[in-house]
Amino acid sequence: MKTPSNTSRQRVIRDEKDASARADAGGKRRPSGQGVRMIDVADAAGVSLMTVSRALRQPDLVSAETRKIVLDAVRKTGYVTNSVAATLASNRSNVVGLIVPSIQNSLYAETTKGIADVLRASGLHLILADSGNSLEEEEALVGTMLSQRVCGLILHNTDHTARAVTSMENAGIPIIETGDIPADPIDMAVSYSNAEASSAMTLHLARRGYKRIAFVSLDTKTNRRASERLRGYLAALKSAGLRKDPRLIREAAPGIASGAEVMSQLMKVTPAVDAIFFAGDVLALGALFEAQRQGWKIPGRIAIASFDDLPVLQHSVPRVTCLRLPRLDVGRRSAQALLDRLQGLDAPVHLNLGFEIIQREST
Repeated sequence: MKTPSNTSRQRVIRDEKDASARADAGGKRRPSGQGVRMIDVADAAGVSLMTVSRALRQPDLVSAETRKIVLDAVRKTGYVTNSVAATLASNRSNVVGLIVPSIQNSLYAETTKGIADVLRASGLHLILADSGNSLEEEEALVGTMLSQRVCGLILHNTDHTARAVTSMENAGIPIIETGDIPADPIDMAVSYSNAEASSAMTLHLARRGYKRIAFVSLDTKTNRRASERLRGYLAALKSAGLRKDPRLIREAAPGIASGAEVMSQLMKVTPAVDAIFFAGDVLALGALFEAQRQGWKIPGRIAIASFDDLPVLQHSVPRVTCLRLPRLDVGRRSAQALLDRLQGLDAPVHLNLGFEIIQREST
């Protein structure tokens, strides 16, 4: 039989002491599965149950000394406030739900941070969920969050199932959509226009003298943002008097390898192509690596532009021309709009934060 190490033995002893201390603080050991209660905190602090309740929920009604005694008892006993009970009493929690298409995509990190920073400063908490780019999964997540009585929802999506839309419209809480500016949002939209941004970059390339501009995006049938970017690209070609060539329009799976593959395909099938606009930064990065591997000079042989401004594209050789999107500000302004609505203040239905074109050596 294996003998526990000294470290393991010390940990067991320490855990047993902690358990004894928790039991002593409440006057007796708690039955299995039963947590520390507010009455245990009151016993440990030597005050009434009402005093503990006031110290935790209405601190202005007790003295600073009493509150300190109660908080010390809370720490000693390990008591956790029953937020579920408070939620049931008020019919709302102090939690905001955020649903993103994929937590693996670093693009959502800035927006999430912006949201969390603003909510934290206002005493609200954020719960994050991943829909896996599935509208059905988003619908299930919306239902779960609403059942937990979140006080607001933020979704990085503007396409939803009919059932999800109905649930959100009937929820009576602020709903913020980001990722695009839909004409008819459920409640409020805070973002930038994918179509406008894509059109602007395509026109930028045309003004720099490129005539055979290819467009590469994710699946436009299942991704509204991708389809809007394609719409902007096509509008810009028409505006610039450039002919639409179906061979120059490609869809690719996410990832660096996909960007490299589509770059190779375009150069072989349409050798006259002189610029490629990637509606996704990771795809552009894969294309850049493929061009370097093949010895294709950028921008001498082929120009590359990207929809997003990943830090690596700011420091690549050559540095890549990008659309810079206000993702952090989208998060902050989304959270602020939600807070304004919760406080009964006016908030804009559409808030378009725009974009920048950052011209670099790749074009």
